[in-house]
Amino acid sequence: MTSALRVPVRRRRWMMAGTAAALALVVAGCTSNTPEEDTTGGAAPAVAATGNDEPGDKVTIAFSAPAADHGWIGAITKGAVAEAGKYSDVELVQAEATNDVNLQISQVEQFINDKVDVIVLLPFDGAALTEVATKAMQAGIPVVNVDREFSDPNAARVTVLGDNYGMGVSAGKFICDQLGGKTDAKVAEIAGIDSLPLTQDRSKGFKDALATCGLTVSNRVAADFTVQGGEAAAANLLQAAPKLDAIWNHDDDQGVGVMAAIENAGRDEFFMVGGAGSKNVMEAIKADNTVLKATVVYPSTQAADGIKLARLLAQGKAMSDLVEVEVPRTVQLYAPVVTKENVDQYLPTAFES
Repeated sequence: MTSALRVPVRRRRWMMAGTAAALALVVAGCTSNTPEEDTTGGAAPAVAATGNDEPGDKVTIAFSAPAADHGWIGAITKGAVAEAGKYSDVELVQAEATNDVNLQISQVEQFINDKVDVIVLLPFDGAALTEVATKAMQAGIPVVNVDREFSDPNAARVTVLGDNYGMGVSAGKFICDQLGGKTDAKVAEIAGIDSLPLTQDRSKGFKDALATCGLTVSNRVAADFTVQGGEAAAANLLQAAPKLDAIWNHDDDQGVGVMAAIENAGRDEFFMVGGAGSKNVMEAIKADNTVLKATVVYPSTQAADGIKLARLLAQGKAMSDLVEVEVPRTVQLYAPVVTKENVDQYLPTAFES
């Protein structure tokens, strides 16, 4: 039996099965409310409450995510817990965070046995968790898949995603705009883990965007999303490239190490764009006293959004701002560029590296 933390709130059993569960697999629609203010680094800024925010049927939402060994993952979990705590009609059952695929599978199996109303799942490995997520769906328990996609879309009722390709496009377009048609500019890229599809998508978006203004990636290295990996990769890059005009670093957590390498090398002839949207990077952008001039957001609100959508699913509600009467099948969040001019808008949702 897996350990779980119950966040105190009331609950009810989701009283839908059979036909309703089957329909949930094929129906497409819309949902989600504009989030309320939260400064924890996970939930989104405040707006006036809508009818969907009023207390409704009591629901139990189960949540499982990987271990918080990265600032972004930590913010994901923190945001989910904070969002659930806003509602008196939600009981959150939070499983122990783990990078053990087999343990996460057993957690979902326990959620099924407990007959929770909805499962919000950020899998350590989307493909590995597909089978057990499908089992939950077949048991009449809607699954909200966060960030790392299952190999079968029918394993989830709703999938909440960031936009990795869009991150690369946003970074490349910003660099094109800043370089103003300088087609001989030297642009470098510090990727994350090259074997991951998310890294490949980010790099493809970056390459495609640069091509629109006649630029290419002149120097590229890969790190591993860690401070140490970022510093080592950046040191190698700077040694290989004596002159640069711009750098895109995929990840703000590894960016801590990247910045250390830049400072150690005494280099400042270029500007740098970050990735993900950490608080320390946004504060550096606001201070405007380093090479960091922008970052591209990969929202750490995804699990908080998943909790909000899960509540609407269990209560049979839809997104109040849309005409459609069902929760959408897929929600993909935008990848905006944060600069000195708009940083205050994004700081409330930034995560701690």
